Parts: sequence; C-alpha cells; structure tokens
Amino acid sequence: MTREDVDQVHSIETACFAIPWSRESLLHETENACARYMILTEDGAVRAYAGVWFVLDEGHITNIAVSPDRRRMGYGEKVTRALMQLSADSGMRFLTLEVRRSNLPAQSLYHKLGFVDVGYRKRYYEDNREDALIMVCEHLPEPHPEDDPCLVEEKD
Repeated sequence: MTREDVDQVHSIETACFAIPWSRESLLHETENACARYMILTEDGAVRAYAGVWFVLDEGHITNIAVSPDRRRMGYGEKVTRALMQLSADSGMRFLTLEVRRSNLPAQSLYHKLGFVDVGYRKRYYEDNREDALIMVCEHLPEPHPEDDPCLVEEKD
C-alpha cells in the first residue's frame, strides 16, 4: 500500500468495520517502518487489503478486509497468503491476530491457512464489547528473503 492507495483502502475499511481506522492512521502506516500492507487490485481499483506489524520475529496482523461487493471470491485468502509470504520473506517466525468471536467466516479462512486458536481477549472490541479470539500461525511458507523489497541486510 502506498499513500496513493489510502483513500481506496479507507473506503473498504469504513465499509467493513464498525470502528474503522482513520484515513490519517492509514497514511501513518505507509510511513511506519514496522508496518507492511498488501493490496489486491482489480481493474485498477483496490478490492482487498491486509496489514501486518513486524516486531522482532513476530508478525501481528492488524487488518484484513475485502470490499463487500467482492466477498466470497477468494480475495481474502489471496491477500492473506501474500501477507504470510511477505512475513516469511521478512524473517518472521510466526503470525498472530485477533478476530471477533462471532466472525466465523474469517475464523474458517484463518484455520484453513494454518492458524490455531490460543486464547481470548475479553471485551476487546469497543463497539459492542465482544471478545476477540487470539489466533497464531507458526507454519509460514518457505521464506525467500530476496523477494522482500524492504529487507535491509547489515554488512560487516
């Protein structure tokens, strides 16, 4: 995701989430050295996105969203798999995320991709105080660090 994509990503964000991230927060993410955001485009328009924060060897997925008119077309899986590959390429050993306990379609996708349930965050979501299911994936794809455009290797 670049600054030029933020308006379209924010449009999806507001369509998908009860308490969406602000446009300013998404702009900040384009400059956050720990953040990576993947977008899926179709006909020049952003249709899905996924974000992750890298902290040491852990990737924490921030958001995954698909434009409501493009759901059930495999876009969520495609952008999540791309994010998982980028995480592996960047040296992450595992990924974590939170998902609403009521969001069974998302949980099903995450289970399909190798995430397992590890716990709950009580009353995590501000809009209705719903619990979040914490999920972890310790089996990332085979890494290809040469494919990470942001990876900086230190030279001796």
